[in-house]
Amino acid sequence: MTERPVLIVGFVTPVLMALAGTEPDGSVILIEEPDVIRKRDLRAKLAGSTLVRELVEWEYTRAGTADEFYATHRDLNPVAVVPLIEYATPFAARLAERFGLPGASLGAAQILRDKALLRKVSAAAGLTNPQSATVTCAADVLAFMRAHPGPVVLKPANRQAAVGTQVIHDPAEVGRAWASCIEQDEGIFVPDRPMELCMLAERYVHGPEYSVEMLVRGGRPLFVNVTGKQLYPGPRPVELAHIVPADIPDDLAEALGEQTRRVVAAVGFVDGIVHCEWIVADGVPYLVECAGRIAGDGILVIIDRAYSMELLRSYFAMMRGEPLPELPRRATGGAAVRFVPMEPGVIEAVLGVEQARQVEGVFLVDIQVGPGHRFAGLRSSWDRAGLVMAAADSPAEALQRAEKAAGLVRIEVLPA
Repeated sequence: MTERPVLIVGFVTPVLMALAGTEPDGSVILIEEPDVIRKRDLRAKLAGSTLVRELVEWEYTRAGTADEFYATHRDLNPVAVVPLIEYATPFAARLAERFGLPGASLGAAQILRDKALLRKVSAAAGLTNPQSATVTCAADVLAFMRAHPGPVVLKPANRQAAVGTQVIHDPAEVGRAWASCIEQDEGIFVPDRPMELCMLAERYVHGPEYSVEMLVRGGRPLFVNVTGKQLYPGPRPVELAHIVPADIPDDLAEALGEQTRRVVAAVGFVDGIVHCEWIVADGVPYLVECAGRIAGDGILVIIDRAYSMELLRSYFAMMRGEPLPELPRRATGGAAVRFVPMEPGVIEAVLGVEQARQVEGVFLVDIQVGPGHRFAGLRSSWDRAGLVMAAADSPAEALQRAEKAAGLVRIEVLPA
């Protein structure tokens, strides 16, 4: 057991599983919300963990609780503080400041957590944003549509995983869309207490979508990757696939990396990882949003495959203040994650999983639903049924392999 622990804020199963193979036994103290610990039965799940030394209950999404934690647990003397989920980033940034450790900075974390504030700050720094306004009711959305003709995106300023987000093409859809989008229950993943409702209406920008994953030390990028993405068809902008590296010209990849560096500078982000999303329209990158934490959806896994590296290990080493070797600038191959679609209803059977695993290049098939599961339709990233990951010599071939394997998985449903 190491003497100085790493404080991890927020429970993410795949990340902790990956860390179990790279971090020393007993080196992690996990901080999680009491409601989440109860709803996800984390004490039972972590009972046999050799990695996690202690599970601490703390209401970290409340204002001021990082300083309260520091005053209560300053004897912990951690070597690093790392957030794993969106809602943990301000707490982790402030806690790192109090312990004198590398971190995003509280100011940067607060800006990145508030999409409306990020719009103002990044626009003032000269970055291109879609036209946007804070809205409090359906009438505000209609007024925005009258002022900005064409489709709009209605979304929360303070949520994750595309929760409460919808593209609206017709003013007649606004009432139903508003009622649907303000239902933002994330179930077992968030505390039971309500979160403030803060909604944005934004002009819809049509174009290919990308994300930039950037490892940052002292405000300077150490590693940059551009991920291509595909969305499910329909009004809910939920990711269907991620491709690493994005199969795009070098000049566009460099432009997206440079724009992300400008976001980092605009908000004053110091140390950590950012996951920054963009839409490119007529050659111009428009900022969608930017998160000051690791990317979800298995993106770190496919980055490792495509670049022959261990990004998570480098991230934790950097947050501990350790020197890093030179990180790769170009990928050595391609990798992709493809999600498995399903129709609404009650699942009767899940077939074809073993056949999918036999597809060349496939290294993971993870189906998270089974018989009896009820699916009411795709509303956010939490509703996806499972995924396939594949690697190849090129991004395009990796995506083809992942799509082939995903097509072999058949989720048979009965009408609900």
